[in-house]
Amino acid sequence: MSVEALQMFWPFLLFVIMLFIIGIYCILITFNLIRALLGVEILIKAVTLLIVIAGFVSGHTALAQTIVITLIVVEAVSIAVAVGIVLGIHSHNNSLDVRRLLDTDK
Repeated sequence: MSVEALQMFWPFLLFVIMLFIIGIYCILITFNLIRALLGVEILIKAVTLLIVIAGFVSGHTALAQTIVITLIVVEAVSIAVAVGIVLGIHSHNNSLDVRRLLDTDK
C-alpha cells in the first residue's frame, strides 16, 4: 500500500460517505416510490465506488472489478424488478405516494 494511494483514498471516502448520506436521506424523507428507488440506486453506487477504491488501495484491482461487475448485474436486475412492482402499484392505485397507499379510507 503506497502513500499516494492512501492520500487518494480519503477524498474518495468522503465522497462515498456523502453519497451514502444522500441515499439514506432520499429513502427516508420522500413519500414517492420512484424517488425511494433513486435513493437505493445512489446507495448502491456509493458501495460500488467504495469497492473500487478499496481494491485500488489494497492492490487487488482485479478482485474489486469482478465484485463490482457482479454488483452492477445484481443491481440492474433488482432495480428492474422494483420498477416493475412500482409501475404495478401505480396502475392499481393511480398514485406513487406512500401515504395514499397506506390510507385505508378508500
